[in-house]
Amino acid sequence: MPCTCGNWRRWIRPLVVVLYILGLLVVLPLCVWELQKSEVGTHTKAWFIAGIFVFMTIPISLWGILQHLVNYTQPELQKPIIRILWMVPIYSLDSWIALKYPNIAIYVDTCRECYEAYVIYNFMIFLQNYLSNQYPSLVLMLEAKEQQRHLPPLCCCPSWPMGEVLLFRCKLGVLQYTVVRPFTTIIALICELCGVYDEGNFSSKNAWTYLVIFNNLSQLFAMYCLVLFYKVLREELNPIHPVGKFLCVKLVVFVSFWQAVFIAFLVKVGIISDSHTWDWDSVEAVATGLQDFVICVEMFLAAIAHHYSFTYKPYVQEAEEGSCFDSFLAMWDVSDIRADISEQVRNVGRTVLGRPRKMYFAEEQEHNEHTSLLSGGAQEPATDVSSMPPSPTGRYQGLGQTTMTPHSLSAPAGLFSSASDTQYEDFPNALPQDTKELPDQDIHTES
Repeated sequence: MPCTCGNWRRWIRPLVVVLYILGLLVVLPLCVWELQKSEVGTHTKAWFIAGIFVFMTIPISLWGILQHLVNYTQPELQKPIIRILWMVPIYSLDSWIALKYPNIAIYVDTCRECYEAYVIYNFMIFLQNYLSNQYPSLVLMLEAKEQQRHLPPLCCCPSWPMGEVLLFRCKLGVLQYTVVRPFTTIIALICELCGVYDEGNFSSKNAWTYLVIFNNLSQLFAMYCLVLFYKVLREELNPIHPVGKFLCVKLVVFVSFWQAVFIAFLVKVGIISDSHTWDWDSVEAVATGLQDFVICVEMFLAAIAHHYSFTYKPYVQEAEEGSCFDSFLAMWDVSDIRADISEQVRNVGRTVLGRPRKMYFAEEQEHNEHTSLLSGGAQEPATDVSSMPPSPTGRYQGLGQTTMTPHSLSAPAGLFSSASDTQYEDFPNALPQDTKELPDQDIHTES
């Protein structure tokens, strides 16, 4: 008998609480035993204190993720939110492990740095899916707006034409970081194995300095494109309160990056020196350990901020029938990412060959959860989705097979309400019920 929504919502949350308490009963004694087994030094004390913050952070984040999975009523909006919420526990656990085992820090930090780019990408997907659902004629609406000039420090550059070009370039600017960051991380691993990485040391003779500069430029441009995107569509995005969400993403990414640079600067000027390394092997290990310790503390604050900024409450609806594993499986579906990457490769190839696409965003298209970030209106995957049996609630139907009905495309109840409102109101449907896709026709001219 399948586990329906009506009963699994009642037992899943108490089960998570019980498992978490059992985990604490196992982990805390192990930590205390570790302290008693060895001579307690500064390194071990720092690891133990960081562990306290980690085990306060993880339940807050997992609770928010669980609530979204329990109330998984808007897949096209909640899937990127869930991916963003995973950033805090991943950062926290990664830093705690690297603090305990400094020799493998470069390897575990690779996961954190790659996920950092993934989070920025998913935030852009969240904004795009909301706008696509609420404003089917977004391109025409943008073309009617006043021309937006570039923001400092690019204010002297030619403005991007309003409409399709601006949308595409903003999205491409964000997506480039999701390619650059994993690529430079792999280079960093290779340089570390070759002994030329020298993390935390500003020098023209190591690879770390150049990779920091390159990553910083790529990250700044991605953030600039996000800010420009918000600047142009501020009124349309105001109902989802994007400023708080943007600050949550930006501060976690930027603070973790720039504090690493600042700690490296302290090492360079001699404030952190070889004369006092505590229990670490080198001054570079001290810098890395300090960075990991601070991140463990910061993630506790970030978890609280994410809990309120990316709340599940606007998506709460009446209980509906559905398998308890559907929303969990949907969380791991990455078909939209594959579509975006392949579309970017095709667009770059067309540009190199001198045959760029004239239209990146069609005005008439059926939006669904897997609408590509850079895709055009008529795509081959759309025929596959339309061939699937209809889902009355827009729920997940297998990897890559979530279909959206007009009901599921409407924004969740309460998303438009202000902070002072206590009641949630339903959005109007994003698309009219009788929207039909026009077939392509060849136009023949007669002499």
